[in-house]
Amino acid sequence: MPRKPPATPRLDEFLSYRLHLVNKLTDKFSSDAYADEFGLPVGEARCLAAIGNFAPLSVMELAAKANLNKGQASRAAQSLVDRGLVHKAASTSDGRGVVLTLTSPGRALWSRVMALIARRNDEIFGCLSVTQQQQLGRMLDRLIAHARA
Repeated sequence: MPRKPPATPRLDEFLSYRLHLVNKLTDKFSSDAYADEFGLPVGEARCLAAIGNFAPLSVMELAAKANLNKGQASRAAQSLVDRGLVHKAASTSDGRGVVLTLTSPGRALWSRVMALIARRNDEIFGCLSVTQQQQLGRMLDRLIAHARA
């Protein structure tokens, strides 16, 4: 007797679908929080966080660290420069490149943004035990490494 092919899972049963949904839900809440608390669009908040954590950064490095494309990172960085939160200097190693670092007001806001990120992380993952959060973190690290390979 021929075997019946396995049923195709429903869309909402795919892990990639659920990961995307978690991303969209958390981005919406984070976006609202950045706007309400700091008057920053989510891209600028991500860039501020990335520069504060990994500076000095070029625009390309910023794009990679903030998970934005180069154009988005460039526009967000320029807006942060215009607000006096980021300092942009010519790169000594690349004549056409720039290096981004936080200004003193940028460092102060960065601390507040990082506190919000920590709070949001607790809100999002608080339904998991510490052990489950650590396990999920290791699994996500493995998926990220696999996707980059």
